[in-house]
Amino acid sequence: MAESVKKWYVVRAIGGQENKVKTYIENEVARLGLSDYVDQVLVPTEKVIQIRNGKKVNKEKVYFPGYIMIQANLSGELPHVIKSVTGVIGFLGETKGGDPVPLRKSEVNRMLGKVDELAVQNENVAIPYILGETVKVVDGPFNGFDGTIENINEEKRKLEVMVKIFGRKTPLELSYMQVEKIS
Repeated sequence: MAESVKKWYVVRAIGGQENKVKTYIENEVARLGLSDYVDQVLVPTEKVIQIRNGKKVNKEKVYFPGYIMIQANLSGELPHVIKSVTGVIGFLGETKGGDPVPLRKSEVNRMLGKVDELAVQNENVAIPYILGETVKVVDGPFNGFDGTIENINEEKRKLEVMVKIFGRKTPLELSYMQVEKIS
């Protein structure tokens, strides 16, 4: 078989079942002998530290829920085979009855770069905040509020932020990811 150009495509899958669907796709492609057309099937994940019962637990979290990346030469029956796999909704960007649209090179690099970045990211990041610093809440019910850091808990990676709500100061416990510096 002549070496064909393989492009990256995004397959929409049922959320929460990305890894299962990835396995289904790989098995189906292998079963039908189409492995030459598919280079890799990828579920971008990031390492997340969760605290369960006071213990740190490393967990892989899907970075793009509901999406699977596939590097393949989509010719012949392959798009139909992939679409017929259990849990696959379809290809991203395809028009009804049209061909799947490949990702642009810049999108692929950014995405793969993101995946690589997340895989090698150091888990113990230096504390990016200091006491008395003003931060903006970017996540949760108090999104958009500004507050002052009163306390930093390095172990739990939490901040105690004093926010003014209805003229009263209220302490909030927020993770590092729920706030951002005000420049």
